[in-house]
Amino acid sequence: MLKIIPLGGLGEIGLNMMVIEYDDVMFIIDAGLMFPEDYMLGVDIVIPAMDYLRENRDKVQAVILTHAHEDHIGALPYLLKELRLPVYGTSFTLGIVRNKLVEFDLNKYVDLNLVKPGETLSIEPFEIEFIRVSHSTVDGVGLAIRTPEGVVVHTGDFRISHNADKDRNTDISTFAKFGEQGVLALMSDSTNVEVKGYTMSEQEVARNLKRRIDVAQGRVIVALFASNVFRIQQVIDIAIQNNRKVIFNGRSMEQIISVATELGHIKCPPNTFLDVKQIGKYRDNEIAIITTGSQGEPMSALARMASGIHKHIKIKKGDNVILSSKYIPGNEKAIAGIINKLYRRGADVVYSKIAQIHTSGHAHQEELKLMINLIKPKYFIPIHGEYRHLVVHARLAEKMGMPRENVFVAEDGKVITFDRDGCRMDGKVQTGRILVDGKGIGDVGRSVLKERRELSEGGLVVVTMILDEETGVVLYGPELISKGFVFDAATGYLVDDAQCVILEIVEEIDLNTEDRLDVLRKKMQRALKQYFAFAINRRPLIVPVIIEV
Repeated sequence: MLKIIPLGGLGEIGLNMMVIEYDDVMFIIDAGLMFPEDYMLGVDIVIPAMDYLRENRDKVQAVILTHAHEDHIGALPYLLKELRLPVYGTSFTLGIVRNKLVEFDLNKYVDLNLVKPGETLSIEPFEIEFIRVSHSTVDGVGLAIRTPEGVVVHTGDFRISHNADKDRNTDISTFAKFGEQGVLALMSDSTNVEVKGYTMSEQEVARNLKRRIDVAQGRVIVALFASNVFRIQQVIDIAIQNNRKVIFNGRSMEQIISVATELGHIKCPPNTFLDVKQIGKYRDNEIAIITTGSQGEPMSALARMASGIHKHIKIKKGDNVILSSKYIPGNEKAIAGIINKLYRRGADVVYSKIAQIHTSGHAHQEELKLMINLIKPKYFIPIHGEYRHLVVHARLAEKMGMPRENVFVAEDGKVITFDRDGCRMDGKVQTGRILVDGKGIGDVGRSVLKERRELSEGGLVVVTMILDEETGVVLYGPELISKGFVFDAATGYLVDDAQCVILEIVEEIDLNTEDRLDVLRKKMQRALKQYFAFAINRRPLIVPVIIEV
């Protein structure tokens, strides 16, 4: 019996983690993170719950990585802390992973294994062939997994591109080869299924970038995803043609450039790169800066430039800032804020809404149709996307002629089973989201998030009171201290009334009541919330501090 079990990535963007299981053997495809949603106040990242892997640790044989984006490798250190597994990936992917493991002090303990497109890895009873795919980072692969029940194809994140360099294109001939041999199931990237047509070519993006940079009189500052090595090379090439030196700025950018240069993905003549400290030695029209911060991240290099707090780069009139990336949903406001700040400092700003200076790394509808036609699977499972993406992709497969009963829209934790009787959804395993806040992993739950939301919306009121243990008489207080909840002159009566509410509760509760202090705290919280909601329509978080002496 073959099982496919998504632990993340089906129902959200990010968090990609998939288990392939046959009898007593299983391996993991990707271990990604997700960036926090708006309601996850204070949370740094989100990773998949790994209960199922812990329960089956003796069965798990390996982790296979499709590419180097955080939504596919970001949770890997957290997984490897618990399960010391061999990791397989391409050279660039492992280069980025190696840096990540150093940060977590895991580099000495993890077995990293290099694979190349076209190679086959054997994990009995599986054989996994790696297939080159084009994406918005280099060295991406899809997987053809030979199982006792048949071949399962996992596209990874892909687009079907037509670059002059064929080694950067999706290997459609190998996908077609498996289609001719017969494929049991296709799992295909759904991220851009709502977008009609084809992805714009990188060559067109390069032409549009070149037109902008060629006419720029001042400094050129290009903000993009640090992992988009192909785009970085394009900007370097254009800078060289315009006799500009290149400065890289941002920690993640510098790390990725180091790996990409070492592996030959970044190529340029000697003396092209400058240290940011040398910027003052060159005229403005001799400088091109490639930086992080295209998503409006608060402390990114571009955000610090826009706010005027960058140590070496001050935005000024004549600067040309190009945001060569898409807007990730939820970041629109932050990006707009940075654009406004850049304009205020005199810069000319170009971004994707006003110029075609970015193309997606995810296949659009026509490319997704082509993949289905090439593979000709018996069963189809859309992956990588929010629930609506999965549904739209499923409907697209049905329009392509796939029987509805052979198309499965799964969600995280759903078990997809293949045996001699065919394919079916068969149960559910424990899954979920683990919130990482600083060094705390999983200690921030719903109750903490609820308290943070209450603090952000209503503020805090601390009630301090000292009681006589024997008589129950109030010796001190009740004193009310607020943060984010103002007791001003106009509402001064609130303090007096709130104290009356508290004292009434103290009198109501009998001295012999079991767990009297806990009862008092709960009743006080409830009564004060009701009172403040009634009096001024505010709902602060109430924290009673009651001491018996």
